[in-house]
Amino acid sequence: MSSVVATVAEANLPETACFSVHALAEPGVMPRVLELFAKRGLVPTLWHSAVSGADQARLTIEIQMSGLGREITEYIACCLRQIASVDSVLTLCRGRAD
Repeated sequence: MSSVVATVAEANLPETACFSVHALAEPGVMPRVLELFAKRGLVPTLWHSAVSGADQARLTIEIQMSGLGREITEYIACCLRQIASVDSVLTLCRGRAD
C-alpha cells in the first residue's frame, strides 16, 4: 500500500467512500476516528453514530466522504482498524449517479 495520502478530497472523483466502524462505546473512540479525516483536511460528508446493546456498550459510526479514491479509502480503513476499541471496519465505494 502506498504511503502517499491525499490531504484534500478531489471534487472530480465520482466516488463516495462509506465507512461503517463498529467499536466499544468508549469516549475516546469518536475523536480518534474523526482525527483520521481532520488531519488530512477532510470534513466527512455524513457522520452518524449510535450506541446499542442492552448495556449500551456498542458504538456504530457511519461515515461518508465524497471525493476519495479507492487507494485512500483503503488506507483510511486500515488506519481505522488500528484504533483501540475498534472491532471492525466495513467499507464501500459508491459511484455518483449521474
